[in-house]
Amino acid sequence: MSDVMSPLVSVEVADDVGWLTLNRPDAMNAISVGLARALDAALADLADRSSVIVIRGSGGNFCVGGDFAEVVRLSAQGDDALAELFESFGAACRRIGEVDVPVIAAVEGFATAGGFELMLASDIVVISDNAKVADHHANFAQIPGGGSTQRLARIAGRQRALALILTGGRLTPQECVDWGIAHQVVPAEDFEAAVTRLSRALAEKSPSASAKIKRLVRDGLEGPLEEGLASERRLVVDHIRSDAAANAAAAAFINPSSS
Repeated sequence: MSDVMSPLVSVEVADDVGWLTLNRPDAMNAISVGLARALDAALADLADRSSVIVIRGSGGNFCVGGDFAEVVRLSAQGDDALAELFESFGAACRRIGEVDVPVIAAVEGFATAGGFELMLASDIVVISDNAKVADHHANFAQIPGGGSTQRLARIAGRQRALALILTGGRLTPQECVDWGIAHQVVPAEDFEAAVTRLSRALAEKSPSASAKIKRLVRDGLEGPLEEGLASERRLVVDHIRSDAAANAAAAAFINPSSS
C-alpha cells in the first residue's frame, strides 16, 4: 500500500515494512522545516502501520544536510525562526528513538552534515559502497545542530568524534562500519536487495520483543550498566509472563521435544 503524506516525504507499506523516502531529489534531499516536520509525522504514522521502518533518499542520495537557502532566509527572520529548523529536525531524530519499531537508515550517495546526523540517530544503518559520508560543518565555519556533537562521541568515542567534526573530514563506508556508525557495507548493485532482506527479517520477529529489545538497548546507553541489567531482568520476566507468543516460545526453548 502506498500513501504519499507530503510532497516532501513519501511513504509505502509492503510486507509489514514501512518505506519512508525523503523526496527532494533536486536538492539532494536537503532538510527544510517542511521536510523535517514531514519526516517526524511519517515516522509516527509508519510506527503504527508496520513492524520496521526504512528511511531512504530519492534521486540516489540519502541527504546532504540543511537547506542553506532556507537557513539564510530563516536567519534573516530572527532567532526563533532559525531555531525552528533545528527543533523540527531534532524532533524527527528523537522520534526515531521513541517509536517501538526498529528504524533502518538506507544510506547511498551523499550523507553529509544533517544527513550524517540522521544516520547517527537511526537504529541500524546499511550503507552502499558508493556513499560519501561526512560531517563537514567546520569546513563552512559552522557547528552541527542535529546531534552530531552528542551522538557521534557516544557511538565512536571522544577522539574520533572530535577529530572528524573539527577537521570536517570524510569517512569511507567501511570506516563507518569500523566506527560502529553502520551495520554493513553493501555493493551498490546489491544495495536495494540487501536493505529489503534485512527489513523483512526484522519484520518477521515478534513486535513486542523487538520493541522491548530496542528500548533496553537505547535506554541502557543513557544510564549505568547495573541499572540497565536490572531493567533487562525485570522486563524479561514481565515479557514471558504477559506475552502469549513469548510464553510459548520459552516453553519450546526449554523443552524442544514439545515443539
